[in-house]
Amino acid sequence: MRLSALLTVTGLLTLATATPVAMHAPLPNLQPLRTRQDNTTNTTAPCAQVSQAIYGQADRPPTPTVPAKIAYECIQSVPLNVTSAKLLLKDIRPYIEWQSTLTVLKNPPAEYVEKVQPAVDIIGGLEKIGASVDSGQYKSEYEFGWALYTLLQSAHDGHFTYVPDSVGTIFTWGRTVPLVSVSEDGKKLPSVFAFEDILGTQFKNISYTPSAIVKIDGKDATEFLEALSQYGSLQDRDALYNNVFYELAQVSLSNSGAATGMFTGGGRGRWVYPGPTTTLTFANGSSTTIENYARVLQNFRDIQTGEDLAAKWFYYASTGDDDQPVNEDPSTGVTAPGYPNPVVPGPNNLINGFYIDAPGYENVAVLQVPNFVGDQSAEVDFQKTTKDFLPKAVADGKTKLIIDLQANGGGTILQGYDMFKQLFPTLEPYGANRFRAHESVDLIGQSFSAFGSQFPRVDTKNQTIRSIQATYFDYHSDTDVDGKPFTSWADKYGPIEQLNDKYTNLARWNLSDVHTVWNSGGIYVTGYGPLSNNTKTSPFKAEDIVILTDGYCASTCTIFSELMKQQAGVKTIAMGGRSNKNPIQAIGGVKGTNNYQWGYIQSLAQQAKIIAPADQKDKFNNSVLSAYASDIPYQRAASNPGVNVRDGLRQNDTSGIPLQFVYEEADCRLYYTPEMTVDITAVWKAAANAQWGGKGNCVGGGGYGKREADEVTTSLKRRRVNRRMNAAVLKQFQAFEKSFSLETECKMNGDGFMRP
Repeated sequence: MRLSALLTVTGLLTLATATPVAMHAPLPNLQPLRTRQDNTTNTTAPCAQVSQAIYGQADRPPTPTVPAKIAYECIQSVPLNVTSAKLLLKDIRPYIEWQSTLTVLKNPPAEYVEKVQPAVDIIGGLEKIGASVDSGQYKSEYEFGWALYTLLQSAHDGHFTYVPDSVGTIFTWGRTVPLVSVSEDGKKLPSVFAFEDILGTQFKNISYTPSAIVKIDGKDATEFLEALSQYGSLQDRDALYNNVFYELAQVSLSNSGAATGMFTGGGRGRWVYPGPTTTLTFANGSSTTIENYARVLQNFRDIQTGEDLAAKWFYYASTGDDDQPVNEDPSTGVTAPGYPNPVVPGPNNLINGFYIDAPGYENVAVLQVPNFVGDQSAEVDFQKTTKDFLPKAVADGKTKLIIDLQANGGGTILQGYDMFKQLFPTLEPYGANRFRAHESVDLIGQSFSAFGSQFPRVDTKNQTIRSIQATYFDYHSDTDVDGKPFTSWADKYGPIEQLNDKYTNLARWNLSDVHTVWNSGGIYVTGYGPLSNNTKTSPFKAEDIVILTDGYCASTCTIFSELMKQQAGVKTIAMGGRSNKNPIQAIGGVKGTNNYQWGYIQSLAQQAKIIAPADQKDKFNNSVLSAYASDIPYQRAASNPGVNVRDGLRQNDTSGIPLQFVYEEADCRLYYTPEMTVDITAVWKAAANAQWGGKGNCVGGGGYGKREADEVTTSLKRRRVNRRMNAAVLKQFQAFEKSFSLETECKMNGDGFMRP
């Protein structure tokens, strides 16, 4: 069906040929805007057109929007500053050395290459970019910035990112029509639909039969979206594909999630230029074309040319402009679209406890955890939510537990350990990890260990002492792989040679350490320290727990899942994925166990020189640590750059292969159905049916052969709903419409957190 038909028949949303939906920020009426620009197209530079478009809007929102085409022409008109580009490439190299997987990325296991992602040579790629700068291949700042951004992004490690100013500081991009991928009955292969059509089937008596989108810009829709998904932060291709679409769990996180999906400019989709327009072609033969847009993140007053833009916003200029747009911050902590009211609510929708209010599911509890907390103000309440919900669920007669990890991009590392210990108090979490061994790590460890050893290891109020003793680089902070203390920094550092690289000796978190609260954001881990008297039995047996994911499980989420699967034996269910019948992974995000922001690494290097032993000052001052003095990497970055510093290693695995490169299929795969895109309880019911009901639709094998036409969802049946909405349904429908205005600038910065 044509989207314009939806406008005239149902009046649900303002789409396509009319004013586009307010995605991420209110959009201008593009038709008058085009008319106004047509008068000056031949004589006005693109950046001047952007300026005119912004300040010609009578009701200019905090984040103005303009047609994508003129924004793209504007950013491409900023000439490359070769000197600045070469300095940037030089000054980021010390931070790249901290990436724990550099060598394995270049030569990954064969199964990883076959089923997940190809090899990538990061160091070699940087050298090629440098050669291209020298040869004059890049004409604009954007061409250079995009090459640098996509090189690191191609590692598909959500902890490893650098977004140059030209890619993410001036504009981000969007489309106005969110999509979903659904199976009509949970058995047929899923197809792509406009989400507005799903809303029509669920909330309105629509007069048309929703038709699948079969082509996007003239290309097969699934192939187009699979290619787009590869610009995402996850590694698994099915998880990446899911992240293209509108999903309740992502929307529930408000501006901390991927919003309405990569296709509309959510998550990392906001950095991918979508072209001037997007044409959708439907299975019934109709089509529609929408105009794409750009969000304008900086003040364009008096900007006429690319050179003006560079002078004001590139090359380290101070902002300090009262007229600079400020992104809105939608409120959180209220019931999200498609969710019931929680039985035990948690902070800011980062965690909630639910029951399923439907016949046949009276014994099922759901602990929904779309995030492991990246905001220290929520750490204590997050832990308390689990502590309150689990015994309440048992007391209320619940015997089955779904742990819903959909959209979980990570969070504070020790929250993952704590939740595991609340569920399985008698198990000792393994969680071995290592750093890539290089000179900077060794020098910082020498300095910090020498300094920390001068003082008793107590809960001191001296911030300097505690901040040093609590780090990885004071050898007292961790235990070895057998749970015993290290005897020195040299004992902890090693290094050991493996996989054609050097790594530190395996270490494990010492959860009884006096500085645990410093590392955890304010909590003691259940079973340790003041909570060591926790001798309760598990509230649920392992066979009565199931982990539910959409593949978007990364960082701390993967730490928690690894403990639950490998040590407790809990099964997993993965939702969605590409339109095939193949098994998929439940864990699709970065399995590295710790990320450092580059600014933190810089502070470590500087601090190591300051606190170095007096007789070794010259050694440290003249070392590689001086390479971290430059602020150019930060001045040229659109967001906080990060690097994965710790690999996770599986217990009893002597191969040394990081968990990041271990392929592991889910125990069950389920397709999303139309109901699941608007009602989260439909997802939970399907998971309960599959795990315990003996009536689930776990997707079987099917290979990669040609799909039969009758196996593919091509249209959706119309559903009769009450002509007059009751107040509750109307409120829910309005919540979906409001969800389209989500911002996607992730602001969480927990120790293990990855950005979307």
